[in-house]
Order: sequence, then C-alpha cells, then structure tokens
Amino acid sequence: MLVATRISLISSGTERQLIDLAKASLAGKAMARPDLVRRVMRNIQRDGLQPTIEKVFAKLDTPIPLGYSLAGEVLEVGRRVSGIAVGDRLACAGAGLANHAEINAIPKNLTVAIPSNVDDEDASFVTLGAIAMQGVRLAVPTLGERVVVMGLGLIGLLTVQLLKANGCRVLGFDPNAARVALARELGADVAVSDSLAEAVAGFTSGHGADAVILTASSKSSEPINVAAEISRLKGRIVVVGLVGMTIDREPFYKRELELKLSMSYGPGRGDPSYEQGGRLSLAICALDRAAQYGVVSRAYRDGKVTPKRLVTHRFAIAEAEKAYELMESGEPHLAILLTYPEPPTGPIERSIRRAPAPARSDGNRIAFIGFGNYAKASCCRR
Repeated sequence: MLVATRISLISSGTERQLIDLAKASLAGKAMARPDLVRRVMRNIQRDGLQPTIEKVFAKLDTPIPLGYSLAGEVLEVGRRVSGIAVGDRLACAGAGLANHAEINAIPKNLTVAIPSNVDDEDASFVTLGAIAMQGVRLAVPTLGERVVVMGLGLIGLLTVQLLKANGCRVLGFDPNAARVALARELGADVAVSDSLAEAVAGFTSGHGADAVILTASSKSSEPINVAAEISRLKGRIVVVGLVGMTIDREPFYKRELELKLSMSYGPGRGDPSYEQGGRLSLAICALDRAAQYGVVSRAYRDGKVTPKRLVTHRFAIAEAEKAYELMESGEPHLAILLTYPEPPTGPIERSIRRAPAPARSDGNRIAFIGFGNYAKASCCRR
C-alpha cells in the first residue's frame, strides 16, 4: 500500500546508534561492527581485494533512511492486497519501509489496522510495542510471577506495562532516576536506580527473579551477568536490547538458567518471503508479526499500555533536524514524534525526469535503470 504518514516515531536509541556509526571513521566502524569486518575478510578471500573494496565503499556511500514505526492513512492499495481500502488508518513497521517520509510503500504483512478508539500518536508506537511484546512472550510469564526489567527506556517501559497487564509482579531497574519514577507511575511494583541485587532479594523473598528481561543497551557484558546473579534456580533470561554477550558460566550452570535472544519484532523478522512477499512459513505460522501488531494495538485500545505517557517532544517533519539536534544535545528525552501535513486528496503525481542524452561518442554506451550497488560495481569493473 501507499501510506500517507500522519505520525512517525523517532526511536532515539536505535537511530542514535545509526547516526553515530555513520559519523565514525572507518576504524570506528570496524570496531563497532566486527561481524561486518569478518564478512569483508571472507569476501576478500572469495572475490579478491579490489572488487570487495569497491563494494564496501559503494555500501558506505549509500544513504540509509531513518525510521521504522508510524501511523498513517492508505492512499492506494496494491492489486494483490485484500481487506484494506483507501482511507483506512494503518500502523506500519519496518526499517527502510516505514520511514520518516510523507508517503511510504508498505507491504501488507508490516501493517495492522488501527482501532477506532486508538489515536495516531499511540498507534505510531506499534513497532516498539511489538518488540516489547516479543520479549515478554519469550519470557513465558505466568500469573503472579516476579519479573525484573533491566533498562527503562521506551522498550523497557512498554515491557513493564505489558507484564502488569499479564498479571505479573514487576521490578524495574535503570540508573536514570527520572525513568525509575516514570516506571512506578506506569505500574511497576518496585523500581530502583541502584542496589539491584538487594532490591531483587527483598522483592522475591530471597528466591531470585522468575524471569529477567534485558531491555538495556550497553557494550558491556555486565547486564547479562547481573541478570544471571539475580535469577532463581531454573530462571529465564531474555535479551531484547543490544548488550555484551561474554557470559560467566558459573551462575548459568549452577542455576540451570534458560537464555533466549529476542528477534526484535517477532516471528517473520528478516524473512523476505514474509515481509515483502506476504507468505507464511511453518516457522512463523503460530503467531506472525502482523498478529503480534494486532495484539499490541488492542493493548493500546484497552488502555493496558499507554504509549503517549512516554512522549516528551513533538516536531513537524519540516523541523526534523531539530529533533536530531535535541538527541545530540544530551537534553533528557524519551519518545520523539514527527507530525505531518494532511495527506493529498487528489491523484498522486508520478514523474521520472530523464537527464539530457550525452553527446555521441565512438565508444559503447550503457544505460542503467536502478543505479544501486550492483550497477555501480559493474561500472567500476568496466
């Protein structure tokens, strides 16, 4: 569908990481992403140095659109899409698809209808809600269990509310005292900014947490090892945030802990046949991402999760640069929303402006439609 954006959400943690990585030197990029360095080395062995270097620089020169969570209105519907009409309100997800842009082309499986009593601001949190929901599902919480949420950013605070809606007792932890106070307001039974081990001991009568959900972001492995130390025998740990993964074997072994890594939005993540092709596979048929989005939107509708409480700033899309300046400034913030003008009412104008034909030469001439990395690499080799 073509969707006219009404509200898009800046996920400051994710987008700040992208911006910092883009600004880093080549050495800084290599240190931040050693997995990509290993891939480059494999490509050098397979394809040779020069072709690999050309591909790397072509990739580095390619702009990356920002944004992955929005609410909007359908302008046009593809011929193989059913159940959606022009004018419908949709919550949309997907990096590189649900961009900070006035109009986006979104595959059906990355959308969900917005309930009539959910406003656009709440609906724009659909992706973050799905990420939080996937972490909660992997923890398999049951009524009355005591769950610790480590990291009270956007995902962590949504996780607190989802766990409370599930009938759990929740302890939240974050070094930021303001976020700790907000977690209490949003329903956390206990929230602390220090002395986590002592707080968990008191919260669980010395038994340890039934489950720990890590929604923090840190290069250090301390969060995951602290999670092990505060877990009970046969407890569960779910990693949602980007944290170091060098684990201390002893507490995991002695308590026979279960460790899971959450696949961000949930089933179907990273599967092109699902995301772009609209097909289900055996691996994701039980609860696909579209169904997960629906669960999240109903939680918003029923008031069990209140995303608007997390909004600290709003900017018009024409002033988007100010939003990113705010992120860079260090001023305290949580959710930042971008607002958009009313969607167009008439037909959408489409045009391709062709550059003037170059002067004739004696050599062969080749024209490219779609001048991406593959085409650039082909040109360079010629």
